[in-house]
Amino acid sequence: MEEPLKYLYKQYGFQKDEIKEVVIGDKYLAVLLKGGNMGVCAILKNEIEGNISEVKKLNLDLPSHRIFYTAWLNAMVNYENDYSDQKDIFDLINFSKYERVVMIGYFKPVAEKLRNAEIDFSIFDLYKQDKEIVPLEMQRGYVKGADAVILTATSIFNNTFRNIVCNTSPGACDIFVLGPSAILSKELLKYRNVKKLFGFVFPKNGEKALQIIREGGGTRSFNKFGSKVYI
Repeated sequence: MEEPLKYLYKQYGFQKDEIKEVVIGDKYLAVLLKGGNMGVCAILKNEIEGNISEVKKLNLDLPSHRIFYTAWLNAMVNYENDYSDQKDIFDLINFSKYERVVMIGYFKPVAEKLRNAEIDFSIFDLYKQDKEIVPLEMQRGYVKGADAVILTATSIFNNTFRNIVCNTSPGACDIFVLGPSAILSKELLKYRNVKKLFGFVFPKNGEKALQIIREGGGTRSFNKFGSKVYI
C-alpha cells in the first residue's frame, strides 16, 4: 500500500478552515478545531515553522507538514469511533502468547509491565539511548522474525511505518500501533498485520492539555487530561 499519510490525504483531504488554533510546544504540536476536537503529534527533534498554521497547501514530503497533518487528522478522525470499551494496550493484549515481541519506540510504562510479567522483548528507538535498546542496524532482522510488534505511532509521520510493516512476515505477526500521535482510522488496519491502533482523545476544547503542550509538556504531563482509546 501507499505511504500512509499520502494515502490518508486521499481519503480525508485537508480543510484548513476547520482549524481554530495551532499550539507548538517543545514536545508536541496540537491542533484544535472549531468544533472543539483536538489532536496532537509528537515533534521529536524536528523544527516546526511558527507560521505552519498558515500553510495553504500541504507538502507531505516535509517533516513539519507531516507532523501538522497528523495532528489535524487526529482532531478530525479520532472522534468518529465508538470508544465504549477503553483499555490500556497491556490490559487488552495478552503478550504472554507471543514468543518474539519487538517494541519500536521505547514506551517505558509498557516495557515495565512486560518485564513484570516476565515477557521477553527487544527495544529499538531512533532517538533514545539506553543499555536495553538494541542497535538500529539489527532492527530489520528482529522485525522479520517477530510475532508481535508494538510500533510507535510516530513511525507514521517520520516515514518509517510502511517499511516496518512490510518487513513483518505476512500472517505471522500482530502489529499494535501505540501513542498519542496515533491516527485512529480504520484505513490503517488495511496495512499488513496491523491489528489494533491505540491512541488518545481529549475533552472538548482540551484547555488543560493545550496549556501543558504550550508550556513544553509531554505525554506524561497531559495524559491525565484525556482518555486512552483504541480501535
